[in-house]
Amino acid sequence: MVTERVLLLDQEPEQSFGGQAWWSFGGLFLVDSPEQRRMGITDSSALAWQDWLGTAGFDRKEDNWGKKWAEAYVEFASGEKRAWLHEMGVRFFPVGWAERGGQLADGHGNSVPRFHIVWGTGPGIVKPFVDRVQTHIDNGLIQYLPRHRVDELVTNDGVVSGVKDSILEASYVARGEVSSRKVVDQFDYQAEAVVVAIGGIGGNMDLVCKHWPKRLGPPPKQMLSGVPAHVDGRMLAISENAGARVVNRDRMWHYTEGIKNWNAIWPQHGIRILPGPSSIWLDAEGNRLAAPNFPGFDTLSTLEAIQNTGYSYSWFILNQKIIEREFALSGSEQNPDLTGKSLKKVLKRSLPGAPKPIQAFMDKGEDFIIASNLDNLVIGMNRLTKEKRLHVSHIEKQIRARDREMDNRFTKDAQVTAIRGARYYTGDRLIRVAAPHQLLDSKNGPLVAVRLHILSRKTLGGLQTDLLGRVLDNDNKPITGLYAVGEAAGFGGGGIHGYRSLEGTFVGGCLFTGRQTGRALVTEFR
Repeated sequence: MVTERVLLLDQEPEQSFGGQAWWSFGGLFLVDSPEQRRMGITDSSALAWQDWLGTAGFDRKEDNWGKKWAEAYVEFASGEKRAWLHEMGVRFFPVGWAERGGQLADGHGNSVPRFHIVWGTGPGIVKPFVDRVQTHIDNGLIQYLPRHRVDELVTNDGVVSGVKDSILEASYVARGEVSSRKVVDQFDYQAEAVVVAIGGIGGNMDLVCKHWPKRLGPPPKQMLSGVPAHVDGRMLAISENAGARVVNRDRMWHYTEGIKNWNAIWPQHGIRILPGPSSIWLDAEGNRLAAPNFPGFDTLSTLEAIQNTGYSYSWFILNQKIIEREFALSGSEQNPDLTGKSLKKVLKRSLPGAPKPIQAFMDKGEDFIIASNLDNLVIGMNRLTKEKRLHVSHIEKQIRARDREMDNRFTKDAQVTAIRGARYYTGDRLIRVAAPHQLLDSKNGPLVAVRLHILSRKTLGGLQTDLLGRVLDNDNKPITGLYAVGEAAGFGGGGIHGYRSLEGTFVGGCLFTGRQTGRALVTEFR
């Protein structure tokens, strides 16, 4: 039997091994899992597929392969995905409910909680795979070369037969920091197959703005970056030069709840707030956002609403009671209790007071305003933006109207209904959603305002691939020797998510496309 060897080229230094996944919150989309059943959640592949189709909105000729990948992925998430990961030692925290949609049953969003947080967050999901790679490196089956940047795909008669790359000078920056691009040498490598696994374009603001979809309004005048600078999309153009087809460039997934990281690691480093449903969401002029644009419900609908105001920021107004219960931050480094697998620290989240990472932003983050009354809060909000755009009378009128809806169990306010509905789920009622209360009642603690920025994150389009991971050309034919996985392939087929995503499917999409493509390569070269 012939044993194939793998050459793993990575532009970044060894200390950044693991890529974007290391920084993630580690949420995975699973269907009808034991964790769901223990929480009284009834789920099925049919319901998940209904949610996926209602979310994706597939409507283009280019969606043929993305839809096939999506159907295969839902089947995977409903079947062997959990057992496969569990066998490798991955364990899960109780299920969260992200991207709820908030419209019709066959529309966008998860009908039930499906966001399974990995115990250990991003590093927890990365470790089993890093360990496997290290074993193969030790056994001589993988040669790992950091600081090798691919500049060209070598082709012969339409067949990809290797790469040309630049060797970059050694870099000792910390994980995620910008590394040197100084070239010290060049090299060519021959190969029977090349797999592109370089992520998307979220760290390249020029490309994000160039391909920004008109349906979401104009590109943001200012935007934070939710990914390191090396997520620049340069390999997509290199693949195109070799004949590859890139589709759905205008489909993106950017968050609306970004805050500036007071302890930034990469340029324009932003952190996403993972909000519960209770904060009042106002645009830059102090107008309350309408349904379904509530915290945690419909990311792209909210993005469109914000961008159409002509401003690239918005506001949360809440109080101490809400921030203690409902605010979480995305990212492994922002959740030391979960990342460090400390049950003792996790249980402290139920104690009075904001979690330490949240409190650090309240103390040091420039986007947080805290005040004992609404007048001073609005003064602080205007001072932060150096404009007098917000009027306390207008904001108070809207909040008091909402507060009056708390006097009994009945309401016509869709957000209040959503808050009460969220608390039917035990997991939300216990640790995620504050009991309904009047926002301006002083017994619920000081008021908090948070300025929210647009935060770049994921590319939903990419290199079009078939179900074997083979990259297709403009005639829809596979390019011999060229494969793509993860975000570079739009998480499969050049667009597995369509226009919108169900949360927990990004890291999971990387796992699935990598697994499917790896199996295809083994079959091809066995």
